[in-house]
Amino acid sequence: MTDLGIRAATSADSEFLVDMLVEAVNWLPERNWSREQILANPALAHYVSGWMQPNDFGLVAVDRADRSVGAAWFRYLNAADPGYGYVSDDVPELTIGVVETWRGRGVGRMLLRAVLDAARERGIRTVSLSVERANFAARLYAAEGFRTVESFEDADTMVAEIGT
Repeated sequence: MTDLGIRAATSADSEFLVDMLVEAVNWLPERNWSREQILANPALAHYVSGWMQPNDFGLVAVDRADRSVGAAWFRYLNAADPGYGYVSDDVPELTIGVVETWRGRGVGRMLLRAVLDAARERGIRTVSLSVERANFAARLYAAEGFRTVESFEDADTMVAEIGT
């Protein structure tokens, strides 16, 4: 997409990352969890709480007017407070959110490829994520090299071996 740019996420992006977590959780049109509900849920809030920790990193997609339209970020979670896509303490978990009006236009794929490149540049070899099976993003992740390592009732934990 030539009309979009990508920049590094900073601590100033914390509110936008919350917005993108809300978008990611509410990918189903009939699901309408509020920002407050999501932040009150420890299993979801830990993806954004206290952004930006020393090992956190991510990217933000911006339109020509420099408006943020999507984000992809990694967090290292641990066994004591695992994420839905947790596989081990040394594997960062990916979260991606795209503003609803920008979905289906390649923003997610662009962010995914760019954030995986950034992870590779940091020497990260494996990344994980969780995705609900019915989410169209599951096909994107599979097409970009993620494989399912654990399945639950409606969601899968996926990993990508991205090497260095």
